[in-house]
Amino acid sequence: MIISREKDRKLIEEIPKDKLADFVFMHLRDMWAVDGLYYLGIEEQWGTKAATEIDRKVWEVMGKIEARKIKTLFNIEGTDIPSLMKAISYSGWALDLEDKEIIVEKDKGIIRNIKCRVQNTRLSKGLSEFGCKPVRFGFLKSFAKEINPEIVVTCNVCPPDKHPDNLWCEWEFKLNK
Repeated sequence: MIISREKDRKLIEEIPKDKLADFVFMHLRDMWAVDGLYYLGIEEQWGTKAATEIDRKVWEVMGKIEARKIKTLFNIEGTDIPSLMKAISYSGWALDLEDKEIIVEKDKGIIRNIKCRVQNTRLSKGLSEFGCKPVRFGFLKSFAKEINPEIVVTCNVCPPDKHPDNLWCEWEFKLNK
């Protein structure tokens, strides 16, 4: 049996509305599980440094790709901070943050990851915190650059940085003036 994209679209449209968000979140968690499994495999074979560098490069490219797709899909044409924050809110990274705080001002945006599922999962398995700062930095900088090359991304805190118990990471976005 051949199933076309249109039939797949129809199948998705038939998902009960109250199940649609859970369906999307399930696939986001699956994407992150694959990312984590690849990372752990590379780490086991070639070490943490190599795994982190490969992960950083992959997510840097993904930031650009995802920003372009989101801009097109949601017709985001602005290049200001509110437009960036709207676009990034639709990203797989931001949607996956279960406990987050997003602050949007005219000239500044902030995203805080309060309770990181990835980090907490690592800790529950007896693994150390993942020093995700270079990986996330690459993703967020390339994402922001796709919206506006004049947006500067600053990491206020992110592992391997020391962080308070109620905050895993905080990222700030400002227009370079």
